[in-house]
Amino acid sequence: MGEAHVICEDPPKEENYDGGYNSRSRKNSLWYEEEIDEGLKWTYSVSRVLHTGASQFQDIALLETQPFGKVLLLDGKMQSAEADEFVYHEALVHPALLSHPNPQTVFIMGGGEGSTAREVLKHKTIAKVVMCDIDKEVVDFCQMHLSVNRDTFQSKKLDVIIRDARLELEDCVEKFDIVIGDLADPMEGGPCNQLYTKAFYQNIVKSKLKNGGIFVTQAGPAGILSNLDVFPSIYHTLKQVFRYVIPYTTHIPSYSDVWGWVMASNTDYIYQNASDIDSIIKSRINASLKFMDGETYSGILKLNKQQRQM
Repeated sequence: MGEAHVICEDPPKEENYDGGYNSRSRKNSLWYEEEIDEGLKWTYSVSRVLHTGASQFQDIALLETQPFGKVLLLDGKMQSAEADEFVYHEALVHPALLSHPNPQTVFIMGGGEGSTAREVLKHKTIAKVVMCDIDKEVVDFCQMHLSVNRDTFQSKKLDVIIRDARLELEDCVEKFDIVIGDLADPMEGGPCNQLYTKAFYQNIVKSKLKNGGIFVTQAGPAGILSNLDVFPSIYHTLKQVFRYVIPYTTHIPSYSDVWGWVMASNTDYIYQNASDIDSIIKSRINASLKFMDGETYSGILKLNKQQRQM
């Protein structure tokens, strides 16, 4: 689990939980500690450890927390929280799909928990969603334990493929209206690093988009103190490949930071105004959205001065 573990400031009575989660309790007070950066840790109260597991790629855990509800951890790092995962996933999915005039086919790289596919399937125009994740155990774990996405995994429109997303997209004959990158941040030597390169965007992603297609990816932390590496790197890399590239950000409480996404296309209709977005949502989306509307869309496009200078 690396630097992430459950702690308590009170003098502890130690208890051990399955999956390698070291916990200490006193008066049922459990705390989970995650190292965000060198010298910075994020701690929150845990009611109980619901499930733990492991795959050949990573450790998996589901915690019940007081501030965020159910929390999914991979290798001890926060992936999503019941209380606010809709912010991340609506921001990832809907700007691109709402900007496309008629999105029917979508390829999701990663997204094993199913939440990205859930948001895509809210659009009436969608005929097919391919979700490609390398880790079968994560997909199975989330399908079993994340009840919010149970209907998503049962959708006949969803095709779940367990494979390296780069290889699957490269080998795929079909082209897509939207390609979504819901992958871990690019880390040197990490398994996702090659899915953020200019060569990958140019030779694989761009070639798998239909005419007028849109690519969107999560782009990591984008706060005042954290936007110096991943977010600007992804933005500038995509600028070398696509004609129109739009970065946007919003705060994710459970991530304890502002988060970034980047949308890219060779067509200018990715620029939409607030009233257009509201009209499209009303006509196209089957379910209510908790976060995204026209005004929110306009707001997340407004970067602060430091972000604009990246």
